[in-house]
Amino acid sequence: MSDRGRGHLVVLSGGLDSTVCMALAEAEGGKPPMALTFDYGQRHRTELDHAAGVAGHFRAEHLVVSLDTSAWGGSALTDPSIAVPAGGTEEGIPVTYVPARNSIFLAVALGVAEARGLDAVWMGVNAIDNSGYPDCRPEFIEAFRQVAATGQKRGVEGDPIKIRTPLIELTKADIVRLGIDHQAPLQLTWSCYQGETYPCGICDACLLRVRGFSEAGVVDPALTRR
Repeated sequence: MSDRGRGHLVVLSGGLDSTVCMALAEAEGGKPPMALTFDYGQRHRTELDHAAGVAGHFRAEHLVVSLDTSAWGGSALTDPSIAVPAGGTEEGIPVTYVPARNSIFLAVALGVAEARGLDAVWMGVNAIDNSGYPDCRPEFIEAFRQVAATGQKRGVEGDPIKIRTPLIELTKADIVRLGIDHQAPLQLTWSCYQGETYPCGICDACLLRVRGFSEAGVVDPALTRR
């Protein structure tokens, strides 16, 4: 069966990258993909509202899974006692890394996709313009492809669920351009780690977004919503 005849699932945070993945998955699948969002105790909880807005734009089924990773902490995104750094000057893996976050997200996404009979899971991880997270690298994704092939009924029967990461080797500017080309609703997206109503403008996520739009030569459409 071709990809256009089967459903796709996108891990949707409400951010720029996952929203572009929604547009790409819809174009490839020929219909709205299913959206899967995680409420994991993140301090930037406003992204959940943006994820709902993006899913609504695509008229996609939207499943929200709650998992409070703040119960064990270890990240500035889930532990209020750890400050989100400003200026993007951290060396090594930053304190905004959430232990095992993408491992958990992909494990749940593969389970949902198998239960629903979907063909592919899409994730907007990026190994170039990212914050140095180890679970955004090609090696990590390749390891999870082996999980899908060996640890699921679909996989051992010879029909593993695909894991699609079309942005993994793109710059943020490339992602912006790709989103515009596919008419992704970039104006609905949220990238900031600590703002609630407006982006803080100084965290790593904000700085990467500003640089991406600047290098793409495009005005960030989210700014016009203020």
